[in-house]
Amino acid sequence: MAALIGDQPAEPVWLNLEGGLTVRVGGDRYLKWSPSPLTAEIERLQWAAPFHPVPSVLDHGTNWMLTTAIDARSAVEAPAAIAARALGAGLRALHDALPVADCPFEWSAESRGGSGAPPIDRLVVAHGDACVPNTLVGADGHWAAHVDLGRLGLADRWADLAVASMSLGWNFGDGFESVFFEAYGVERDELRIRFYRRLWNAPDVKMDS
Repeated sequence: MAALIGDQPAEPVWLNLEGGLTVRVGGDRYLKWSPSPLTAEIERLQWAAPFHPVPSVLDHGTNWMLTTAIDARSAVEAPAAIAARALGAGLRALHDALPVADCPFEWSAESRGGSGAPPIDRLVVAHGDACVPNTLVGADGHWAAHVDLGRLGLADRWADLAVASMSLGWNFGDGFESVFFEAYGVERDELRIRFYRRLWNAPDVKMDS
């Protein structure tokens, strides 16, 4: 990674559980490196960019990519209620903007090894990892963009909604899911929430057993 940065000013901003590192380079770009290939994320970012605010890919290799910076911060840095509203509104905007008919990627329960999924409520292009850190929030407290689209693909919207709402508890504790669902504009669906949270937590388990 040092060879990619060269003598440019660099600020580490994110280290994930797999050892992947994201660095802000030169003040206006982000360099992401991963121990596993980033091909899937690069393809999805390039596909989504004409329809929805995401970082633009400037350059890339197999395990790294250089993207534009977006003038916003991760929702984990915002107050909990603001983050919950941004998460819900931003996810609704993503689901409304990305064209289902044109999406070449899949993220259905079946494609992930789950079976016995409830009937699809609404087929969308799902983010695939709609946890709090992957929504960016602007200075005005509203959602600004999404990042980490490596799993983006066609799925029931509850594949995102169940996990996004669950992630509020991981980051802020209990009490903010109702804000999230109100901002998205949907009533809780306990059956689908249960199924997709189980699938997220145990992706290799067949869900109709």
